[in-house]
Amino acid sequence: MKKDKPVEKIIAELKERAKELNCIYGIQEILNKTANLSTDSFTEIVNKIPPGFQYPEITHARISCKKGEFISNNFKESPWILEVDIKVQEEKVGIISVYYEKEMPQSFFGPFLKEEIRLMESIAERIGLQLLHEQLKVVFETNQGTDNKAEWTIVLDMLAQTDPKLLVRLSRKMINYLCWTGVSEADNLLYEFSPLFKSTEIFSGEVNKPYHNQEGTDIIKLSYDIFELASRNIEQKEIISHIQKWTKEDRSGFLSEVLENPGSSLSDISSAVERYHHMAPGMMELTEARRKSFSIALIRRILTDQFEFIKIAKSHINIEDFSTLFHKTISPTISYGKLGGKSAGLFLAEKILTQASKSKEILANIKTPKTWYITSDGLLNFMSYNSLDEILEQKYKDIKQVHQEYPYVVHVFKNSLQPPHIVKGLLMALEDFGDNPLIVRSSSLLEDRIGAVFAGKYKSLFVANQGTKEERLKQLSEAISEVYASTFSPDPIEYRATHNLLDFHEEMGILIQEVVGTKVGPYYFPAFAGLAFSRNQYRWSERIKAEDGLVRIVPGLGTRAVDRLKDDYPVLLSPGQPNLRVNVSIAEILKYSPKFIDLINLESGSFETIAIDSLLKRYGKQYPMFSRVISVIKQDYIQPARPLGTDFNKDDFVVNFEGLVKRTEFMNQTKEILNSLEEIYGHPVDIEFAHDGNDFYLLQCRSQSHNDDTSLVTIPENITKEKIVFTARKYISNGIIKNISHIVYVDPEEYSKLENHEDLLEVGRTVGQLNQILEKRKFILMGPGRWGSRGDIKLGVNVTYSEINNTAALIEIARKKNNYVPDLSFGTHFFQDLVEADIKYIPLYPDENENIFNEDFLLHSKNKLSVYLPERKSLKNVVKLIEINEEFKDSLLSIYMNSDLSKGIAFIE
Repeated sequence: MKKDKPVEKIIAELKERAKELNCIYGIQEILNKTANLSTDSFTEIVNKIPPGFQYPEITHARISCKKGEFISNNFKESPWILEVDIKVQEEKVGIISVYYEKEMPQSFFGPFLKEEIRLMESIAERIGLQLLHEQLKVVFETNQGTDNKAEWTIVLDMLAQTDPKLLVRLSRKMINYLCWTGVSEADNLLYEFSPLFKSTEIFSGEVNKPYHNQEGTDIIKLSYDIFELASRNIEQKEIISHIQKWTKEDRSGFLSEVLENPGSSLSDISSAVERYHHMAPGMMELTEARRKSFSIALIRRILTDQFEFIKIAKSHINIEDFSTLFHKTISPTISYGKLGGKSAGLFLAEKILTQASKSKEILANIKTPKTWYITSDGLLNFMSYNSLDEILEQKYKDIKQVHQEYPYVVHVFKNSLQPPHIVKGLLMALEDFGDNPLIVRSSSLLEDRIGAVFAGKYKSLFVANQGTKEERLKQLSEAISEVYASTFSPDPIEYRATHNLLDFHEEMGILIQEVVGTKVGPYYFPAFAGLAFSRNQYRWSERIKAEDGLVRIVPGLGTRAVDRLKDDYPVLLSPGQPNLRVNVSIAEILKYSPKFIDLINLESGSFETIAIDSLLKRYGKQYPMFSRVISVIKQDYIQPARPLGTDFNKDDFVVNFEGLVKRTEFMNQTKEILNSLEEIYGHPVDIEFAHDGNDFYLLQCRSQSHNDDTSLVTIPENITKEKIVFTARKYISNGIIKNISHIVYVDPEEYSKLENHEDLLEVGRTVGQLNQILEKRKFILMGPGRWGSRGDIKLGVNVTYSEINNTAALIEIARKKNNYVPDLSFGTHFFQDLVEADIKYIPLYPDENENIFNEDFLLHSKNKLSVYLPERKSLKNVVKLIEINEEFKDSLLSIYMNSDLSKGIAFIE
């Protein structure tokens, strides 16, 4: 990957922006030095325009208005034209035209850039203001010769002649102001001014007939009467101040009209925001109420309409913030879509941290990756363009049918075409990204909301972004299509059904982000990445409090942090207690450290997983921040690698992030990020992050999934041993589970004997069937290793969310003899599903001292599997279905858990 291309592109873009600014400044200088626009002034202005465009040598300009027609030097007309109206008080008084004398490559509007359109609009606006100023000056000079009029009267005279509609609006504001300040005579004028019905009818009670209209009123004369009344009650200086303030505020009317109109398209809103953004300083003044109203309207229309989000965002996102957002947004030609939950969460978090950094220096260098967005209605546009509308009905089909048909949906989507307007936007995005690897992420309307974050339900796909532009476009388009298809996969549909969201309208927005990372040999990856949580729900030490938080961190891409893995481990840290580690002994550190790294192979264009040892031996010195990520294993101790003197061929290494914890501000920085976000959100949050060796990048922010079991539970004592099913002493949360009628037990010993891959899959399918048959939250699942993780299927039962979502608890059993070790999966997508569904997670270590594990009860109780699922009787030695009432008459199972005592017990009562 060539490093100089993006730099050259950035320099070229900066040069274009510099040309546009020079053009604006040059024209403003001409306007500033003249009271009236003369022929010479217009000639100067029209010749300043071509140098501001992308191809100045073939650009020609013309200005036509009441003062004449003015053309640039060597003027030529052509078919390639861009025109913008010159307006005075919304009335067209002229036109600016720009021509390219020959055909040039297609851009935003024909051969013209979006920035060039804004440049033209800005020039037209400034000329319009100058012409308005000239009109007002004539009126002012006419009135100056009359008797000593009050200054406000002169202003009203000007408005009556140049903009009577504005005069009426200002009069309305003044009469309202007088009424609010208690001027009693104002009431009578208010009744005359508006409404045009008899005021007595208002107070005579509601009647089922229209109010009677009054006869017409001379509204201009009434306007003068209103200001005459004002002059008798307030100072002239205050009247003029109000007129100036309200006039500036009135100029935002165009924005109000667009934002309050539900029929306004995204293009309409974008144009209005751009117009607002480029208005000359001092032209517009918004009250705090109007500014907040506009911000909320934009948040609701562009980001998300979730009330909880708007309540937080309205104090941190401003109108100006949307201008840059629109520049990176791709949408259908006529779009009414939003950016979706994931995009909204990241955008808000960035604004919160930017504001917080003003008082907290440690937050000053937090970055977000370069991002482009596709609006949520892009999915519907894609489906309509490819005649795929019938797939919208998938969510109402039986979940088994959804499972069967999903591969077909993916196949059809990946072999469909993106609409032309979207392709055009993607080409612009690819030009902006250069050949840096990309990740295509979902951002649905329902995603990342409080209580339903859809963690890992929709796809995120890495794109190497290598090759010709056509090849890169194909890679990106196919990835977007596959993310679209994931909207109709079984897991999110089952998840929506569980959370009563199936009938809600769902659309899929897309984030296209530059992958955070560095090129190392043929590979591309960050130094490290992971997840962080402001609250730690499963503590490994009594000294760790919930508010100390949790970090789940891995080398390379963060995929190994968010997924459950059967064959590897992340590093768990507590930002509030960085020195209290999960693993303390050398043996534990070596066993439970990451052994593999996910990365992008730029040569093959693929996402790969390789052993971290092999990567370090070949490219150790190039690994970003390696001395903070790895430690060297000595005979009887471990020490962080040194920047100099590390021998990657001879030394043995372990990834434990000791240097990161001890020698950098990373933990303090992460803790401050979590604290700042939680303070504003008003509840716990979780984030995704990556670090390229130089900077911390925020990738995602949302509300942390949590349950309501905060009160401590009293653990029952003096329970007879034969009624205890198990006890647990590690990683226990708070809570009580009662009235459990069934246990689904996958015998670790028998499961380990299964050799056939299909038999192992059948165990997971059997669990899924029982999950649908048994009464919701009246059964628990028990079995070996890490359920629902990717990797070696022998190390844990292969299930998806929809196959366990009705259980009351998932108990993972670690037996030393079969190498079944539960993954401390706190923070993974799988774990967040459990928390949201209020499914308790308990890891069991039966072979450790003092733990009770009633294996005799589990193995020798009557197995009801054949009764419930006769077709699965071949698995009766592996999967046991135990009815508690069959073994203990009139009894049920209960589980009590206390996090402070780190104790849990399951017993019959």
